[in-house]
Amino acid sequence: MTPTRWLRSPVKRAIDGVVAAIVLLLAGPLIATVAVAVRFRLGAPVLFRQARAGRDGQPIEIVKFRSMTDARTADGELLPDDQRLPRFGRLLRASSLDELPQLWTVVRGDMSLIGPRPLPLTYVERYSPEQRRRLDAIPGITGWAQVHGRNALDWPTKLAHDVWYVDHASPRIDLQILGLTVRAVLTRGGVNAIDHVTMHEFLGDGPGR
Repeated sequence: MTPTRWLRSPVKRAIDGVVAAIVLLLAGPLIATVAVAVRFRLGAPVLFRQARAGRDGQPIEIVKFRSMTDARTADGELLPDDQRLPRFGRLLRASSLDELPQLWTVVRGDMSLIGPRPLPLTYVERYSPEQRRRLDAIPGITGWAQVHGRNALDWPTKLAHDVWYVDHASPRIDLQILGLTVRAVLTRGGVNAIDHVTMHEFLGDGPGR
């Protein structure tokens, strides 16, 4: 089976839906516990929602547990990310517990278990023609870039990993990514960018991007 056929295969879609639904059921108590903890530690809303680019650049909504506060300056401007990400939020991100609500997005069909991470819609017009090929796949909860450095990668490298997955996707590669994801979560590697608590904004082909 070619990578393109696998990426658009009803078998891959069925596996995604069944596995995500089972994990949601089994993790129900954990999800409820995290939701209560987020409400208690960070306040409302418990969930963070944002429009992202799905396959072919079509908009989808991702849902994650909130990990940052809304702390602002006296002028009403949001503080920098490192000042709005408390220890509890860092723990959520390091353990990937903030990603659990995205399983529902997988069940719904907007995301896959394995694929390039969904990025902001504003990034689509900034991709080079080669980088834009990452949109040939349904975005995933984890992917080739996430198990090869995650946020510690610079943007060109991360996007190149996404395109590599599009060109090599297969059941074997997906299983390999799942196994490597478990290791990455346990070791908590690559959670932060090298000099930032979150990933820098992708600005295109500018210096250092």
